[in-house]
Amino acid sequence: MSDEKYFQNITTRERAIFEGAITMGALFHQFVGTPVSMDSAPSLEKAIEESLTLQPCISSVEVRIDREMLEKAENEYEYLSLSGDMLDVKVTSVYQETRVVVRMHYIEELQYPLMYVEEVD
Repeated sequence: MSDEKYFQNITTRERAIFEGAITMGALFHQFVGTPVSMDSAPSLEKAIEESLTLQPCISSVEVRIDREMLEKAENEYEYLSLSGDMLDVKVTSVYQETRVVVRMHYIEELQYPLMYVEEVD
């Protein structure tokens, strides 16, 4: 069964942006708060990438966790809870002929991990 009837009121461009944005929201609300350390960061990045690539229309996901912030973890447990300001993420969504890159990373001047549309082709 096709889902196209549910999206007939938007353009292919809007659909590609929608799919990328939904995936970015899923990332933020599913993974922020996850315990992470220097040792576990690579496997967590990979797990996030692999799970989010399963979402509809998502062709690739790139996740980078800020290692400098992890190095500053000065507690007896040597880990932190993953936070939005530690993430640099690119989600590429493709729907029909439209390709969109949705990005989230910490913007120093805003002091906020901003999600935005970086590219539309």
